[in-house]
This record gives sequence, C-alpha cells and structure tokens, in this order.
Amino acid sequence: MNLSITVILIILTAIISIYGFNNSTFLERCLFIPYRIKKYGQWDRFITSGFIHKDYMHLLFNMFTFYFFGGVVEQLLAYKFGMMIGGILFVAFYLLAIIIADIPTYLKNQNRSYYRALGASGGTSATVFASIIILPLSDICLFGIICLPGFILGGLFLIYSYFKGKNQDDSINHDAHLYGAIFGIIFILIISPGSALTFIEEIKSYRPF
Repeated sequence: MNLSITVILIILTAIISIYGFNNSTFLERCLFIPYRIKKYGQWDRFITSGFIHKDYMHLLFNMFTFYFFGGVVEQLLAYKFGMMIGGILFVAFYLLAIIIADIPTYLKNQNRSYYRALGASGGTSATVFASIIILPLSDICLFGIICLPGFILGGLFLIYSYFKGKNQDDSINHDAHLYGAIFGIIFILIISPGSALTFIEEIKSYRPF
C-alpha cells in the first residue's frame, strides 16, 4: 500500500508528539522558545516545535484538519510538477510554513524567557488556506455538525486565531495560524496564478440559499 506524503507526515507527527507526551525533557527541548533560540542559537526549534503538541485533542485537531486539506495541495503539486518534484515541493511547503509562520512570534517574544509554544499551527493553517484558494466553495465541517464553505469558515477561523493570539492564554501559537494562512495563500498563487481568477469567479457565484 502506497502512503501519501500527507499521511506520512501525520504518522511522523503523531509518533513524535506522543513520545513528547511521555517525555517532558524531550518536549521541553522541542518547544518553540524564542528566548533560547536567540540566546543559545537553537534554531532547530523552528522545526521541532511543529511536530509536538499540547495534548491528544490538539494533535487530533491539527492532524485531522491536515489530512483532509493536505491531500488537495499534494495532488495539485503532483499534477503540475509530477509525483517526485511535486512531493518534494509539498514537504518544502509544509516545513517552510511552520518556519515562516513562527518568525513574527520569534521577533515579538525573543526577549521573553517565559514564552513557549508548540504545534503544527503554521503548517496546518497554510495547508487549509492553500486548499481554500483551490476549492473555495468546498464545505468544511466542524465535528461533522456545522458545515460552511471553506472561504467563510476560513475567515471565521482567522478572526478566532487573532483574538486567541491576543490573549495568549495557552501554549498554542495562535499567531502562527494567521501567518501560516498568509503564506499558504501566497504560495499557491505563485505556484498556480490561475487559482486567483478561479477563486474570485467561484466566490461571485456563491449563493447561500
């Protein structure tokens, strides 16, 4: 059975996250801590923090979301560039999203020794919004109950992330959702400029009832 790159990334993330749940020393070393990155040059935290999660619910939410939307982006890249090059581009896209989405947080918190964050927020958000640009009217369902077109739910998600980022009342980097989304949109428009026109036309044709 051939596993998609999306599934391989999910399996890898789940293994690393679950190991972190049971090994606090490992978890601490992987956390996104801007102060330690600046002081000790631990730049690997930009990547490692994207493969650990706060708890099983956080892991499940991120990977469940990534599973459904990662396939759309992966398939587009494979269609345009072939399986091998497209696969490499997809992995690069995901890792770059994690890194780039954390840069504003790093600049904002590099002198705050207490700040910590974790999770694949940037990569997941970038994937979701890249997918929304490709298929803006495809329904996204929350827990199989509330279903809305991707472009509407995506907008609501960004508003939620903005206010959660302001509160900073948990260890999840909500700011990364916003910057990951921006990266995902820019990336897909560079790779597939025609997606912009298709997106606009589909939004114009949308009728809620």
